[in-house]
Amino acid sequence: MIKVVISGSGLFVPPFSVSNDELVASYNSYVDLHNQQNSQQIEENELQPLAYSSSEFIEKASGIKNRYVMVKEGILNPQIMMPLIADQASDELSLQASMGIEAAKQALAQAKVNAEDIDLVIVACAYTQRAYPAIAIEIQQQLGTKGFAYDMLVACSSATFAIVSAVNAIKGGTAKRVLVINPELTSPQSNFRDRDSHFIFGDVATAVVVERQDLAQTEHAFNILSTSCMTDFSNNIRSNFGFVNRCDPDNASTADKLFHQQGRKVFKELLPMIYQHLDKQFSDEQIKPEEFKRLWLHQANINMNMFVVKKLLGDDVDETTAPIVLDEFANTASAGSVIAFNKFNSDFKTGDLGLLCSFGAGYSIGSIVLEKC
Repeated sequence: MIKVVISGSGLFVPPFSVSNDELVASYNSYVDLHNQQNSQQIEENELQPLAYSSSEFIEKASGIKNRYVMVKEGILNPQIMMPLIADQASDELSLQASMGIEAAKQALAQAKVNAEDIDLVIVACAYTQRAYPAIAIEIQQQLGTKGFAYDMLVACSSATFAIVSAVNAIKGGTAKRVLVINPELTSPQSNFRDRDSHFIFGDVATAVVVERQDLAQTEHAFNILSTSCMTDFSNNIRSNFGFVNRCDPDNASTADKLFHQQGRKVFKELLPMIYQHLDKQFSDEQIKPEEFKRLWLHQANINMNMFVVKKLLGDDVDETTAPIVLDEFANTASAGSVIAFNKFNSDFKTGDLGLLCSFGAGYSIGSIVLEKC
């Protein structure tokens, strides 16, 4: 039987950061403008006034304190409130490709693998900035990898689903080494005018090298012992952006074309699905939750993460068991659990177990049991 490992990981951090205080000051200025411009309708009870946000509210609701962005210009301007990203010519390297390449180089270096040794590149993320050619093929050309490449989108579970696809490709014989890249450019899809979500997302890129165990030549390798994926349709986390939007000019730029969610419903519906999913996987693999040294969980919301941790391990859990990175990075869609893995695995010894797990829109859940080689 072919055994598969993750032999290296990489993390690219964008050049700009936006604190909660900066974001709140911008949003509250927008609230003042909106309420002023619509004062008559508000006075006549035809329109509800917008309420202020606050850093305290954001941190309590999410655990987020900061986020990184590729382009900061425009985000904090209350009359713009989006990153002003210039359109790129066809012969220019796409923004997502440039992000992904930086993370990929780190992963390749840690795995002690050359780009030409890779025979499959998978770019997996919540959004891609164009339909085709695939960002993965663009990166393949830039790095000089062999074989084939493709993009895949499964929202916040894109990274784990892509790792599972890489494992399947290796076990099926269509690849020996796979580079999985998650260039999460989320800021253009953030609605900075929505009090409930203006603070949620940040940009980042992660990457991992997945290869046959007999080819791995690094002390950083982790055996992939078990993988499990599931999806179940829900409208509660949604973005309606797509190329068909241009065919309805009156609605092409409405708020539903950006990220939006019904957070309470997500919390209520998704959490039980996560528990059931993991319980079944652990039962099938005859693993007890307390055997895990670390849980590298999806970084969407600190309250959701704590619910998952307590359900699996009880109340008395050391913070190093399930490290949080969303305070610094915010929700980085599919990259969050990989950031946690990248930053918090160096203390593992041979035989130690870890769980890489994501969950989000779809609904989708992806979970991978890893064992230090």
